[in-house]
Amino acid sequence: GLTKADRELIIVATSSHNKCLYCVVSHSALHRVYSKKPTLSDQVIVNYQIADLTPRERAMLDFAMAVCRCDTITDEHFLSLEEVGFDREDAWDIAAIAAFFAMSNRLAHLTDMKPNLEFFNMGRVPRDKSKSKTEM
Repeated sequence: GLTKADRELIIVATSSHNKCLYCVVSHSALHRVYSKKPTLSDQVIVNYQIADLTPRERAMLDFAMAVCRCDTITDEHFLSLEEVGFDREDAWDIAAIAAFFAMSNRLAHLTDMKPNLEFFNMGRVPRDKSKSKTEM
């Protein structure tokens, strides 16, 4: 199945392709938090094809981007996923996330949605553990 970090990485890649600032910034923040890889989402934003991805992540994003671009999905797409351990249910989940965020990206554009400033540093800068949650 997909991890939380996987889901966020799909959103980052497809939202970058769709030029959605809100989703790129907010979901890259969540990816940094879930993955504990503070630079990977930035690499994916610029060009996922040259990012430091595992073979599993690369196959996942190749499939997500094919859905995002409305490419014709072929048996080769599914075979590429299966080669790295994904099944048809995982393929459905990857495609559903890409498709849902295609709509979400467009609605964010329509409403001129801007990311909260906190998202820009989230997962990059260690939290000050001396502050209580009520101070944040």
